[in-house]
Amino acid sequence: MTFQQQAPDTGANTSYVPVAVQRRGIPWGGLGRAVWRIAVPVVIALVIGAIALAIGGEQPLVIYGMLVEEAFGDAARWNATLTAATPLLFTGLAAAIAFRGGVFNVGVEGSFAFAGLAASVVGAQTAGLPSALAILACLVAGVVAGVLVALVPAVLRTWCGVDEVVSTLMFNFIVTGVTAWLVQSFFLAPGQANSATAYIGAGAELPLLAPPGQLGVGFLIAIACVIAYAVWARRSQLGFEFDAVGRAPRFSAAQGLRVRTVLMTAMLASGAIGGLGGAVHALGVVHRYSAGFSASFGFTGIAIALLARFNPVGIVVGAIAFGALAAAGATVQLFINIPIQLIDILQGTVMMLAVAQFALPRLRRRRRAAQRSEVAS
Repeated sequence: MTFQQQAPDTGANTSYVPVAVQRRGIPWGGLGRAVWRIAVPVVIALVIGAIALAIGGEQPLVIYGMLVEEAFGDAARWNATLTAATPLLFTGLAAAIAFRGGVFNVGVEGSFAFAGLAASVVGAQTAGLPSALAILACLVAGVVAGVLVALVPAVLRTWCGVDEVVSTLMFNFIVTGVTAWLVQSFFLAPGQANSATAYIGAGAELPLLAPPGQLGVGFLIAIACVIAYAVWARRSQLGFEFDAVGRAPRFSAAQGLRVRTVLMTAMLASGAIGGLGGAVHALGVVHRYSAGFSASFGFTGIAIALLARFNPVGIVVGAIAFGALAAAGATVQLFINIPIQLIDILQGTVMMLAVAQFALPRLRRRRRAAQRSEVAS
């Protein structure tokens, strides 16, 4: 075990107690629970979707079989599924980092979009640069943009006590307006009328892993980030403090943990990972910024993080599941006369159940605590 001797930044008048960090092994039981928590909402959503299909006169098992075939049937379909899952890996991880530290950041969508614009603008100016340098410059621009979006809500939460759900949600609308204004006023590509920037230079595009599919190096970057998160969460001093503050912030402050440091770091790290995802999406898939750049990737990432309960393996499984729905849904709709909104129904149901699965146990604990206090009084 190791000890951290840095003085805490908690805002509380408490003496600092060094925290022993146990080097924990691989939590196989936790992995099984994470997969189970994802499976239950997905199964319930499939049942609800099957009822809707049956009412419409369709055959649910046939349609679901086609969805599975289109998502995982061969190498090309796996390529499409993993491509669709890549932005969700970033946004799910970004949300999980914030939630683990005790802040409910719903502003990942804004970080993702603003970073996409920043990376696209920088990428369009990289002609003549070596490819590695051009890509690095774009990724750094995306991370910085993501952090900037998260900075003001982070300061408001950490130092002013402003609820981060409200501030980050409102910042999503602000970012949407600011990005549209920037594109229209400064970065609109010549001859374009749909709020789109110029395409990035060829040297700034992320290499593909299996051409002609769109799966690129961005997927490997996302997996590397998930692995780093898993090691950090279980092996570092700050990872332990995140877990402690996320579970019991008042108790953590009383024990001398760095509550303000954790809150600020959680918000900024969440913005940085979301920004990295936006940059990867711009460099690897769309190659420019345009209106509708993010297909609600940030909000889907919140559902993935809640389903996984911040477990890294659960984040990967959830991202692939949602990516499979997105990749296969549009293709199946071309062959069968079913509304494309079926995929929205499935995703929305899973999201609703994810929030309920996360919130209900907390509400029950609060109710029991209130009942015990009433009995004691």
